[in-house]
Amino acid sequence: MKFLNAFQPLGILVLRLALALIFVYHGYPKLVRADAQMHQFFIQHGFPSYFVGLAGILECLGAALLAVGLFTRPVALLLALEMAIVIARVKLVHGVMAVNDYQFELALGAACSALATIGAGVLSVDHLVFGEGSTMRRATKSTRD
Repeated sequence: MKFLNAFQPLGILVLRLALALIFVYHGYPKLVRADAQMHQFFIQHGFPSYFVGLAGILECLGAALLAVGLFTRPVALLLALEMAIVIARVKLVHGVMAVNDYQFELALGAACSALATIGAGVLSVDHLVFGEGSTMRRATKSTRD
């Protein structure tokens, strides 16, 4: 199945765009339609009420950056950490074995973790601005030669 390697840049782009769509869908209401009930939900789970806006900003801005592929690794890491916090503080009420309670957040966190480790791919602003192998990779590569 090596022929699929040629589609890897497209696959990473599809992953970035799908994650961006999901995070905008869930982050936008936190920014523009955050009502007292949403603030109370955050407070009930031990977060300050201003975290509603903070989560909305992280999800919407993060989605935009993922969509274009700019600062993909740090943004994906932040979003993965957000999903880990959501799972730990909100979704694990019935324990770890109740995967049905947190499967969505787990999938988003895992996808963001994958992007944080592999990067945005060649179809991204990251690739245009920073190049495929940033100075860190070039330095590592030159020490191996």
